[in-house]
Amino acid sequence: MEEQKTSPPANHKKKKIAAVVFALIAITGIIIGYLYVQYKKTHITTDDAFITGRVHTIASKVSGTVKTIYIKDNQTVKQGELLIEIDPADIEVRQKESSSGLEAEKSKLIELKSKLDTARQQFEELKSAVGVVKANIELQDASMKQAEADMNRAENLFKEGLISEERFEKTKTAYDVVLAQVKSVKEEVKQAESRLETQKAIIRQASAAIEPQNALIRQKEASLAASELNLGYTKISAPTDGYITRKSVETGNQIQTGQPLMAVVSLSDTWILANFKETQLERVKVGQKVEIEIDSYPGKKFTGRIESIMAGTGSVFSLFPAENATGNYVKVVQRVPVKIVFDKNTDSEHILRIGMSVAPTVLIQE
Repeated sequence: MEEQKTSPPANHKKKKIAAVVFALIAITGIIIGYLYVQYKKTHITTDDAFITGRVHTIASKVSGTVKTIYIKDNQTVKQGELLIEIDPADIEVRQKESSSGLEAEKSKLIELKSKLDTARQQFEELKSAVGVVKANIELQDASMKQAEADMNRAENLFKEGLISEERFEKTKTAYDVVLAQVKSVKEEVKQAESRLETQKAIIRQASAAIEPQNALIRQKEASLAASELNLGYTKISAPTDGYITRKSVETGNQIQTGQPLMAVVSLSDTWILANFKETQLERVKVGQKVEIEIDSYPGKKFTGRIESIMAGTGSVFSLFPAENATGNYVKVVQRVPVKIVFDKNTDSEHILRIGMSVAPTVLIQE
């Protein structure tokens, strides 16, 4: 009977405790819900994000045999540090051939120029000689006119019987001599002018040979420059500070032009590519601060800011863009890539690696 009397108060007490616990849970849930809503108003996050960076593929610009490899996989290197050396023997032979060929063509050019100078000198000498001969013609023409006048006068006097036949013949002979001299000088002028024209042709021919020879020399110079350039390409250096990855070459390998040999990853220039839903982009702006959690380093906080937002969704720039004009269409929330850069000195120890998964949270300013 006593147990039955005390039972109702005990049950009532349990109900009160249960009501209080339920109320506390409800209040806690409301508070958590309120805080979550407030958090969502000022924070936008995504787990579809990865670290990326600049990967410099190292390829050979010349073919040949790998002589020496100075690095190992995952080794740190400095910009300009020698990575690989290709055996330069074949290229050195081609360089010497190009150099010898260039010197030979230069010697030919000197010879051609010498011939041209000689031809021009001979032309000037012939030109002077022609001038002298032409001046002699003028003198001979004057003598010819005088001799012709003397002969005509002597002929008239002879016909009139005023002079002897002997004197007339002497005058005529003198005229014939002067006439022969004039003809001889004119023939000499004709021959000299002919030689002058021949010399002009020689000069034109010599001049015409100069430009093709210059072109040949330029060609040989280009060939030599290419050989010297290729000789420099036998030594492959690091394009930037970074880490060696994907090394796929060994000493003695025969490599071809353009063949990828390794990659240099610059960990001092990394960023995050975060794919936010299109429904989140309304409040995402360039310059906003970002808190970053990285799966590989739980509990460690990194900071950054939004640098840029891509001008299209990821699907637009994919290798095979979606084609929605045919078949049944199912609406899918698109994602837009956003570039997030780390704050300065955030990763001073370079512990981050390209491809790591991250969870960036954008801090929204209300």
